[in-house]
Amino acid sequence: MFDHEKILPLELIEAGQWADVEEVTGAAMWVNRLAELGVRSGSRLRILRQGTPCLLQVDGARLSVRRDSEAQILVRPVAV
Repeated sequence: MFDHEKILPLELIEAGQWADVEEVTGAAMWVNRLAELGVRSGSRLRILRQGTPCLLQVDGARLSVRRDSEAQILVRPVAV
């Protein structure tokens, strides 16, 4: 089980786990695009499938995100 006080890269969260987005860093174009899709500081997401691309649930929508994009999503695991 994860330490819920730690901030981790999205890639380290297991499928089925919920997490709060702490920070999205990287190229401004990608950070802005992810924010438009609901992935921004303060949002909650669920990892539906890990890998490349990973599948996320954000606000009832499903998003496919590649790891090779120029943005990094840092999250805090949440016990739900």
